[in-house]
Amino acid sequence: MKYAIIIPDGCADEPQDSLGGRTPLQAAKIPYMDAIVAAGIVGRANNVPLSLPAGSDVANLSLLGYNPLEHFTGRAPLEAAAQGIPLKASDWAVRCNLVTIEDQTMKSFTAGHISTEEATRLLTTAQEKLARPGMQFVPGVSYRNLLIVRPGDGETAPFSNDTRATPPHDLTDKSVLDDYPRGPGGTMLVDLMSESVALFADHPVNKERRAAGKPPATNIWLWGQGRAPALKSFQDLHGKTGAMITAVDLLRGLAALVGWKRIEVPGATGYLDTDYAAKGRYAIDAIDDVDVICVHVEATDEASHEGRADAKIKALEEIDSKIVGPLHEALRKRGDYRILVSPDHPTPIRTKTHSHGLVPLAICGTGITPGAAKTYDEATAAASTIAFDEGYRMMSYFLGEK
Repeated sequence: MKYAIIIPDGCADEPQDSLGGRTPLQAAKIPYMDAIVAAGIVGRANNVPLSLPAGSDVANLSLLGYNPLEHFTGRAPLEAAAQGIPLKASDWAVRCNLVTIEDQTMKSFTAGHISTEEATRLLTTAQEKLARPGMQFVPGVSYRNLLIVRPGDGETAPFSNDTRATPPHDLTDKSVLDDYPRGPGGTMLVDLMSESVALFADHPVNKERRAAGKPPATNIWLWGQGRAPALKSFQDLHGKTGAMITAVDLLRGLAALVGWKRIEVPGATGYLDTDYAAKGRYAIDAIDDVDVICVHVEATDEASHEGRADAKIKALEEIDSKIVGPLHEALRKRGDYRILVSPDHPTPIRTKTHSHGLVPLAICGTGITPGAAKTYDEATAAASTIAFDEGYRMMSYFLGEK
């Protein structure tokens, strides 16, 4: 049996006035996702417990079958795993965004989707001028970077589970005054963030960006702190091998921690300009090598963060035609299979950020008895009798374990 999972990140949404009261899923032309519903079932899952932050870290742990209430330690450790950065029990990883803040308002949590080359230059300067002993600023991809904090022998880590820091994507176009880090270690994080403002003000990268009419990276924003999680491999948990296709370090790290292969696709950017067709081709090529192939696409989430219904619809249609359709056809030719389409969490265009709540899922394939529904969207899922209030339980259902 072969299994395929497609994750259109954050695609679940609310009805939009601009779309005549429809959600982006309802407005998009997605015949291949609809065909999965028609040939199988539609349902819904709650991947993020209310007691945890509504982020892709928690949601994707749940989506892959891991109870986040037991396993979630923070976002940054997952991204450290993606880069092969070992964390001892006393070490902490912290997510380090490059952002644009003007008049204490978060204008861009991506610093205008700063390039990886520019980000690396800024992080190099941060390491030279800001880092305290035991700290390492680690460049990642674009605005997504890390700060690793390693206490010395006999020293205690500055953070605890009571440390709080707000994801910058939750603050788009909002004041940041009440959302600086707080709790144990919070003062240290705030000091680093504040010192980066003066350090970056006249940095050559920002001079070049301003001259080109691009927003500067005014400072770092630190959040998502945590220690290394202990996860059973997916094979130990479910008896299946797997591979992940994604352009996002969070998902790369999760794949590494659960023992999945990570397949890098040229042209996969983690943004709206990603090469959807290449992701589809690489997924098909990987089917014969593993039991489960998972394709994660960030573009739908990015469109919501920018408040763009048109871009979200286009991304959904690209995912449908260039990933879902070709991958489903390839699976059918190989015999017994199941295919799942599900976002991790909702990302409403109205709020431009992640939210708690149910997401629609569609499954078809061997052993799945078709229901009466014909379309893949939030309203159809809400009417279904198939629901997973604890979203991590859905994976066992998809794999036919119970």
